[in-house]
Amino acid sequence: MISKKRLVTLGLLPVLTGIAAASLVAIGSRPSQSSEASSHREAPAISGDPLADATDTYAFIAPDAPDKLTLVGNWIPLEEPAGGPNFYNFGDDVTYDFDIDNNGDAKEDVVYRFKFHTQVLDPTTFLYATGPITSLDDPNFNIRQSYDVYRKEGRGGFQLIASNLRTPPNNIGPTSTPDYDSVAAQAIYALPGGGKVFAGQRDDPFFVDLGAVFDLATIRQLPGNNGGGIDNVAGFNTNSIVLQVPVASVTACKCDSATPSPEMVVGVWTETYRNKVTVLKRDGSQNNNGPLVQVSRLGNPLVNEVVIPLAKKDAFNASKPKDDAQFGPFVLHSDLAQKLNAVYSGIVTPIPEDNRTDLATVFLTGIPGLNQPADVKPSEQLRINLGIKPASCGPVKRLGVIAGDNCGFPNGRRLADDSTDVEIRAVACGYGFNLGPCVDSAPNNLLGDGVDQNDKPFLTSFPYVASPWSGFASPHNTSPVPPLMAGIGAGSAAVLALVLGSAIAGRIRRRKATEVAA
Repeated sequence: MISKKRLVTLGLLPVLTGIAAASLVAIGSRPSQSSEASSHREAPAISGDPLADATDTYAFIAPDAPDKLTLVGNWIPLEEPAGGPNFYNFGDDVTYDFDIDNNGDAKEDVVYRFKFHTQVLDPTTFLYATGPITSLDDPNFNIRQSYDVYRKEGRGGFQLIASNLRTPPNNIGPTSTPDYDSVAAQAIYALPGGGKVFAGQRDDPFFVDLGAVFDLATIRQLPGNNGGGIDNVAGFNTNSIVLQVPVASVTACKCDSATPSPEMVVGVWTETYRNKVTVLKRDGSQNNNGPLVQVSRLGNPLVNEVVIPLAKKDAFNASKPKDDAQFGPFVLHSDLAQKLNAVYSGIVTPIPEDNRTDLATVFLTGIPGLNQPADVKPSEQLRINLGIKPASCGPVKRLGVIAGDNCGFPNGRRLADDSTDVEIRAVACGYGFNLGPCVDSAPNNLLGDGVDQNDKPFLTSFPYVASPWSGFASPHNTSPVPPLMAGIGAGSAAVLALVLGSAIAGRIRRRKATEVAA
């Protein structure tokens, strides 16, 4: 038997201690469940272009900034937190826009545009971080991005309002990004005129049972209002642009009011562009030339996914709201209502499938007296009445308007709004009140996907979206780490002790041998 003294001499005792401790940690922290992955990908063409794929758009008045409109646009669906070594950046060859219609004519009146630029400090290494990143200027932050912000109003051209702003790193793990939140906070910038902006990786705020919704609108535990769903977006990150601007800078009246009125209604959507021509070169690089072409568009959630048919999905992504009359028949005739009637025949009250003027009101014009502008031209936008302030709405209710909370979806969209349940009930005529051809009835007014909240709590201050999952501590890390490897990984200092101990022991043995020989 080898004695403890002998282990110390050989430098092995710290190693074995580290292995034993880390093995207990590995066994005790083994995840109990796996996470199922799915996708936001709503159209055939854009599903092959994740850097340009808009996943969600949010527009709301934050309680801590009642005089500001807060916009959140997310791109790059389902980012696996451990997806290195080439982690997730915005596309240098992609143009990202927030569009705002402030008079109901289905044309953008104010546009905020974002252009990104990537810099690699040391191209001779494969590493995203060459050491711990403790600030945005840390030389260990090897692959970094900056961006410029432009604004356009009316028929004028784009004006540069901020330049060389920095994005934070991806949240890699405790060694590469030991204090991620403090570094990310450095990437919040003030804008001229009283606004704020942040761009970078965040937790994906969308929560939905994608696996069930796209399995013929399955609800795992009927009627879906008491949990039972699986959040297939849980544990994934996304790239967010969060913009907060004064209400008076985006309304047609150049005013802010706590009195709801049609002139306080704006419609919001995102647009994403690429150059028309991309030339791939033999050295692996590429050139992008020609005019910008729109490749993605997103206002209300799930419209392109479940309203627009396959034959028109790419066309919808390339279209402008002013041309949305071509998509009107797909709203008035609900394909999803057909599926619900077929799958849940005898369970749900029969749902009208045609002449769905209620859906046209919710998605195309806004609701009269709530978020419908005067002389509105029907078009798919996320509409919000900026005269409805959080203080007037009381406690936040995840079902928004249909639960009596007029600060929530579809009057804008907050991060915590359960837009999936709201839209399922809207399609099923389960508003909780009569609207258009819909007569309220149960269980239609109880339907949902069984996922009621995000996997991470949202922040109460800007940028509001939760911090991204770490690749090192991702909830998708479901495979147990072998105890030996866990021990060696946790005991890196012990490995060093092994090397040093062995070297010292060898030197002592050689010295003793020399003394004996002498």
